[in-house]
Amino acid sequence: MDTVHQGDLNGEKGVYHINTIDEVTQWEVIECVEKISERYLVPVLKHLMTQYPFTIHRFHSDNGSEYVNKKVVELLNKLLIEFTKSRARHTNDQALVEGKNGSIIRKHMGHWHIPQSEATKIQSFYNETFNHYLNFHRPCGFATETVDERGKIKKKYETYLTPFEKLQSLPKPEQFLKNGVTMESLKKVEQQRSDIECAKLMQEKKIVLFRSFSKPGILT
Repeated sequence: MDTVHQGDLNGEKGVYHINTIDEVTQWEVIECVEKISERYLVPVLKHLMTQYPFTIHRFHSDNGSEYVNKKVVELLNKLLIEFTKSRARHTNDQALVEGKNGSIIRKHMGHWHIPQSEATKIQSFYNETFNHYLNFHRPCGFATETVDERGKIKKKYETYLTPFEKLQSLPKPEQFLKNGVTMESLKKVEQQRSDIECAKLMQEKKIVLFRSFSKPGILT
């Protein structure tokens, strides 16, 4: 899990994107909040976890105070989720989500300032369209590791699957699902639209979203 800030403008903070990703399937859920105080963050964490179709066993973050605090620890303890955090000065501990921050959030939301008042609109876009596109219709690269004669690990990215396809490829994937969730119900969600149809819809919804922002010139 990581936080992406959408820039400052004239001393005013922008929105915050909360990015989470599963290290096995690359299932990704993104949310958007006005601020990263406990008042905003704890409800978002609860909502994030409900959007994963499988059981969460571990929660990993950097050392940011928005995650390393009493309220978050209480929530995770209640859900029996182990909490780990990155080591100081070891940025690779967060490598997967850091990469997704750039290839997903920055690619689609940009680097420019977006006022905090727009957080609700972005949150709706994520929940209604974007997260669905990421998990059922956008392929991710999965590395194949080999060890050379010197013992050095090399990675090749020859396998590309959507997070849902990766989930299906696991041995007996049903064993990982939450109560009430089945592979059949997830397949029905996937089959609602083709990959191209879903990508087009996502782009159309994103254009509508950006045009609705109050600040002029946000698309430039």
